[in-house]
Amino acid sequence: MSIETKAADIREEFSWLEDWEARYAHLIDLGKANPPLAPDERSEETRVRGCASQVWMVTDVAAGRLDVRAESDAIIVSGLIALLTRLYSGETAGDILKFDVKALLDEIGVTGALTAQRSNGLASMLTRIRTDAQAAVSV
Repeated sequence: MSIETKAADIREEFSWLEDWEARYAHLIDLGKANPPLAPDERSEETRVRGCASQVWMVTDVAAGRLDVRAESDAIIVSGLIALLTRLYSGETAGDILKFDVKALLDEIGVTGALTAQRSNGLASMLTRIRTDAQAAVSV
């Protein structure tokens, strides 16, 4: 499934949510379903800097595609992680770098209701994914 198809599915899913409370509840549900990392994957090396909560992210590259997995100790951040990993996992580095995820998150009404700390954390997670994608392109 392409990144555009995944984005369309996410848009459709969030279109049914009428207000921020419903989106917030949905993010919580997504976060609860987000699979945890293995204990040895939660390390200083995998920790995402710039997040108020603890976030660990692991990116594997195989056959030119990235597999992004992450975990947080905060449930809303876990929901954001679930959205990002759903969107980006299985995609090529080039497609990840070309896709405007900020526009998608604005469109589905997620970014407008985030606190400044969560917005900074989201930006840090996105920077990490883009950095990993850029490194995969350079290989």
